Amino acid sequence: MDFNKLFKGLARVTKTFTLEIGPIKATGVPAVLTAAGGLVLAAGVTRMLAAQSERLPETLREARALAQTLRPEQHRLKS
Repeated sequence: MDFNKLFKGLARVTKTFTLEIGPIKATGVPAVLTAAGGLVLAAGVTRMLAAQSERLPETLREARALAQTLRPEQHRLKS
C-alpha cells in the first residue's frame, strides 16, 4: 500500500471539506473535527436516552400526578 498517495488523498479531502450549520461555517480540518464531534455527541445522547427509557413511564406518571396536584380547581367530595 502506498501511504504517500493515501495521505495526499486525505489532505485533498480535508482541504475541500466544508460544513455550514446556521451561522457556523467551518472548512478543512476544523470542519472534519466538528463533524466527528457531532457524531460522537449524537451517539452519546442516543445511548443515554436508551438507558433511561425504562424509567420513562414512572416519570410520566409522577409528572401527571404533580400536574393534577397543582391544578387551581379543587376536587370536592359530593355529599
